[in-house]
Amino acid sequence: QVQLVESGGGLVTPGGSLRLSCAASGTILSINDMRWYRQAPGKERELVADITSIGSTNYADSVKGRFTISRDNAKRTVSLQMNSLKPEDTAVYYCNAAIITASIYDMNVWGKGTLVTVSS
Repeated sequence: QVQLVESGGGLVTPGGSLRLSCAASGTILSINDMRWYRQAPGKERELVADITSIGSTNYADSVKGRFTISRDNAKRTVSLQMNSLKPEDTAVYYCNAAIITASIYDMNVWGKGTLVTVSS
């Protein structure tokens, strides 16, 4: 069974920084796009950032210039460096990846999420 596990969430003050990590495990041949989503209470889930297998990146306008997504293909991990955090960044952050296995070419997998709270 393929799994994604997030880590690094917590409580930070406005203007602070936090780094999230996500590790993939299981019988995996390769991983295509990896993404970070977030969902605040009562809000729709939104795409925060994505990165392709060769490192091309895209960001939501709300985080552009403050967040940086990166990946380590050897370790099968994706990270999200979050700087200049604002209270409106408070949400559960979810890792997502398109994973290739022996039986499925493109399987979309979700982590269970990690909570980020930005408050003074």
